[in-house]
Amino acid sequence: MIVSRTPYRLSFFGGGTDYPAWVRRHGGAVLATTIDKYCYLTCRYLPPFFEHRYRVVYSRVDTCETVDQITHPAARAVIRYLQCDHGLEIHHDGDLPARSGVGSSSSFTVGLLHALHALQGRTPDKLQLFTESAYIEQEVLKETVGFQDQALAAHGGLNHVTFHQNGKLSVRPLTLSSERIRELSAHLMLFYTGIVRTASDVARSYVDDILARERQLMRMGELVKEGLSVLEGDGDMSDFGRLLHEGWCVKCSLSGSVTNSSLDEIYSRAQEAGALGGKVVGAGGGGFMLLFVPPERQRDVSKRLGELLQVPFRFENRGSEIIFRTPDEDYSATEAARKKHETDSLGERPTNKAVKQ
Repeated sequence: MIVSRTPYRLSFFGGGTDYPAWVRRHGGAVLATTIDKYCYLTCRYLPPFFEHRYRVVYSRVDTCETVDQITHPAARAVIRYLQCDHGLEIHHDGDLPARSGVGSSSSFTVGLLHALHALQGRTPDKLQLFTESAYIEQEVLKETVGFQDQALAAHGGLNHVTFHQNGKLSVRPLTLSSERIRELSAHLMLFYTGIVRTASDVARSYVDDILARERQLMRMGELVKEGLSVLEGDGDMSDFGRLLHEGWCVKCSLSGSVTNSSLDEIYSRAQEAGALGGKVVGAGGGGFMLLFVPPERQRDVSKRLGELLQVPFRFENRGSEIIFRTPDEDYSATEAARKKHETDSLGERPTNKAVKQ
């Protein structure tokens, strides 16, 4: 049995410049961090005693005979990609809800790849996890997603991530002092809006014609550099919040689907209570809202947004990892027993006659 743990992410600047069409033309970059909220995946080889061959447990339960019958798209694609032709049981648990802007879909894909590689006796590095998960989501599943979610889920940390036109990836962890990191963290508040949306649907509203939005995307790329300058300098941290506000305004200009009246009203109330800036995390449209608030004003903001769930968090820097592993010495024997039974019974199911007698 294997258990993988893969973090979710919060993106500060550069989201949108990581989509393939833009990267191939201009390259892209993001400033983002992973947080101590995770996707957990438990995987084991299924013993041969069950009538089903695959069991995938998430918001629903898939119990089936063939990979094609698995309804979870990413689970089906990863199992096919790794050619797992033996029985599997997979359980998913997440600290945060799906479709909320924290990259949960990519964390699932990265985490499942990691777990199944480990189950098969392999140790993929972080670049391999990024490359394979991006391929599965973009090429196999045809999702409208960029590259940042897979890169951050695999690598972890507070990073400046650069996506080069030639397909290369550069991940530069920010080497900030502990005091500077604490200062940044102390200004951030995360609220769940309760608005559920599908990221690819929101992203499609501007990605399908992304090259026509050159002015906005260029400015979003510049904000990455300016955000880095604030964090790596010793100036006023409040400038970071003001940049977040500008970035959110630019992002809203990409498409009418990025925001809505409910989100605008939440953001306006937060600003009135003391927030200097913020954004809806991810593609937009709903999910989590990240706010930059001076510590002395955070009680006012919490009170003003009292109907929303506030989620405390910390930065993390480990990325996807295997946190539990047990040897599976008996798998070859049980799989051999399965195949022998299938041969002996010509495909019939066992009747457990000994128990009946």
